[in-house]
Parts: sequence; C-alpha cells; structure tokens
Amino acid sequence: MDKWDSFTNFFTLLLVFLHAVIIILVSFRVITKRRPASISLAWLAVIYALPFAGVVIYLIFGELYLGKKRVQRAAVMFGPFTQRINLCAAPYLVSCDADKRSLVTPLRELIYGRFQMPAVIGNQLTLLTRPHDILEQIIADVNTATHVVYLEFYIWAVGGKTDLVASALINAAKRGVDCRVMLDSVGSSPFFKSRWPKLFKQAGIHLIEVLPVGPMRIFFHRQDLRMHRKLIAIDNHVGYTGSMNLVDPEVFKQHAGVGEWVDIMIRMQGPIIPITGSLLEWDWEMETGESLVNTRASKYQESSVFEECSHVQMIPSGPYFDDDNIHQVLVSAIYLAQKSLILTTPYFVPDEALQAALKTASARGVKVQIILPAKNDSRMVDYACKGFFDELLVCGVEIYQYQNGLLHTKSILVDNELCLVGTVNLDKRSFWLNFEVTLLIDKSPFIEELYQLQLSYIAHSHQVCLTQWRQRGRVQRFLESLFYLFNPLL
Repeated sequence: MDKWDSFTNFFTLLLVFLHAVIIILVSFRVITKRRPASISLAWLAVIYALPFAGVVIYLIFGELYLGKKRVQRAAVMFGPFTQRINLCAAPYLVSCDADKRSLVTPLRELIYGRFQMPAVIGNQLTLLTRPHDILEQIIADVNTATHVVYLEFYIWAVGGKTDLVASALINAAKRGVDCRVMLDSVGSSPFFKSRWPKLFKQAGIHLIEVLPVGPMRIFFHRQDLRMHRKLIAIDNHVGYTGSMNLVDPEVFKQHAGVGEWVDIMIRMQGPIIPITGSLLEWDWEMETGESLVNTRASKYQESSVFEECSHVQMIPSGPYFDDDNIHQVLVSAIYLAQKSLILTTPYFVPDEALQAALKTASARGVKVQIILPAKNDSRMVDYACKGFFDELLVCGVEIYQYQNGLLHTKSILVDNELCLVGTVNLDKRSFWLNFEVTLLIDKSPFIEELYQLQLSYIAHSHQVCLTQWRQRGRVQRFLESLFYLFNPLL
C-alpha cells in the first residue's frame, strides 16, 4: 500500500468518525428539544438518511431561531405593547360577566390569557369576496387617508390592479400621509426586483423587506420563518385582514394550473382598528428597531363606534409568542363545537391533536365539514393532505374539494355562533413557523354572511366518497403515504 492509499484510508476513516460524532451530537440536540415525537422522529430520519446533508438541513431549518436582536426586542416590547392596547380598548371591552355561559367565553379567556389581547365591541365588519372589489375598496380608502397608511403582506405581486394600489400609496405619500409597507422577503421577492421600490423611495414611502434571506443570513435567523400576515390600517378609520395577498388573480400565477385564487378580505371599522395599527407598529419595530409609538397621538384620530356591535378579538401568532398559542385556540374551538363545524383551508396538514379533535367532534355528533381546493399549488402538501382523508372519512367527517379555482380562504365556523378567520392555514407551518393573524368574531351579522359563503363553496365542490376514494391507484396511495410520513416537516 503506497502513501496515497494510506492517506485516503485515513481521510475516509476520519470523515466517518466526524460524521458519527456530528450525528450523535445533533441527535442529542433533537431529542433534548422535547418537541412532539413525530417531529423529532422525522428529523432524525432526515439526519440519518442523508449523510452530512441531513445535519446541514436540520441546522438551517430544524429549530425556531428568530435572531438575537428580534428576540431581545420582543422581550422588551411585549409588556408596554399589551398595556397600550388594553388602555386603548378599555372603553370598548366585551363584558365577560354577561356571557359566562356563552360558547365563545372560554376562547376569549384563553386568548387573553396567552396573548393579552382584549375583545372589543362596536365594530362594523364587511365581508369582501371579489378580488377586484377588494382592490378597488383598498384604493378608495387609501385615497381618503389623512394621517397614516400601514400595509403588511406576504405577497405583493406586480401587475393588474395591484399597480393601482401602489399608485394610490404614492399619491397619499405626496399628500403628506405617513405610508409604511412591510413585505415578506420570499413571498414578495419579485416586487423588490421591480420598479416600485425605487418609486416608493422617491415618493417618501417607507418600505422594508421582512425576514430577509441569503447565504450569510443563515447564521442569524432560521430562513423559512415567514411573515404571512395580511394587514392594513388606515388612520384610525379602517383596516383590513383576511386570506388575500396583494395580488390580482387575473394575472397572478396564471400558469400554475390551479385556476384563479379564491379569497376573502374583511374590511373593519371601529375599536378594533387601533389594535390593528398597534400590531403593525409592533411588527415595524420588531424588524427595524424603530419605535412608532411616540408619534401615535399626532397621527391618529379617535376611532368610530358602531351600533352593529360586532365583537372582535385579534389573535397575533408567530415564533416570538409561545410556540403553540394559535394551535391551542383552534383545537379548543373545535372541542367547543356542539352542532356544526365548517372549515375552509387551502393547506390541510394537521398534527395529531388537531386530527384527534376533528375525529372526536364527529364522534360526538357534530357535523364536521372540511372544504379544500381540488387542485393545489404545492404537490407535496397536496399528497400529504390526502393522506389524512381515509381516517377522517371513516369517522364521518365530510370532505369537499372545491372545483372553481384554488380556494385560499382560511376560516372555521363553530355552531354558526362564532368564527375564526384570517391568515392561518391548518398546517404545521402556520401553527409554529409563520407570523399570522386571526380574528375571533361573534355577535355579528358577519357570521351569517360567512356561513352563506361557505355554503356557496360547498355548492361548487365535489364531496369525497369513502368507497370511491379507496379505489384510487397504487401510485397515488404510495405518494400519499410517503409525504404523510414526512408531514411533520411540511
């Protein structure tokens, strides 16, 4: 054996030894994190199946690391942030004593206990379901702004009527309105490469790229944590949230093969608007370190109070809150159901607790209906989603596949008495990785409007039959089983 062979053998043994040491150390870290067993086992499978690459993937995507500066800011900001919100909401608080036996009371108490977010009365909510109507209404409200316009979206897609929103913002900034835009780095990547950032800067609009990604940023925060909120606050007059990104469906992802995206937005007025504005200010300070609180008095007018009296409670969620807050709220809402549950979501990859809650509700006699898009823009998620069908169908859960496009609405309607609606999908990414926002709504005409909308979704859907479902091909079954196995990582 010559010297080269000896060196090669030594180097090979060294690599094997180092790989073994690294795997043992990383495996120990995975185990000591004490996450759900399914997630830990899935990560261990990746680490052991992919030499070196599995360890690298885990170090990049395996842990919730928001970044040192953001974590420090969150710790400092949380107390003053919740105090300001509760002080602002004090005249409009929902009386818990009057509703002790109400279905919504346990949820309100859970949300306040975990998030310190109050429920407020006197709101007016408008359900908007047509994309062009949504964009036109946003443009009209921006055109009337006198003090501030804050926007935060996962995706701003250039083209169509969204360009008119950009023009309205520029005009508002030229009138002296304080315009601030927060867009996710990944979701809005094409926007940041377009002509609009330069035009925004020239007009005096403050634009930031939230959670930026890149090879050098791997060491500062986990790269797949995403800002998934859709929020607008205009003065103290009007706000928006819902499932729709700032896109025009007539030009957005036309070659994806899933049809037009079907979304909703909620136009809000009333005491919920200062809370919405505060959340946007929180996100701005979290990302930039710049506090907007000191200028609040000069920018905001008193919010209106409406006789409609819709009760609304805002639920922000994300990696800087406790890990499973929004998940607890959703599971609790399902367990509270006594008569009916209607759920709409584009991405359905439930964990064991959510799946068990749905099956238990059906076993208790609750009518459980889940509405999903027939075609999905994520092939992996689509296969993983269908891996849950058999178990749910056996338990009596009704599953509908919407045929008229990619149904992107995210909502849960409980007993036609309360609803949870916003940006949260029923998957692990929304529960633990994304920054999301949800509204808990009750005592509102909005409930009936949402119910009628969900019925229209069902009318344009194909109900999945268990007998027919079990006749699908072997390749389909294998792919479902494969991605079902790795669903904890999706």
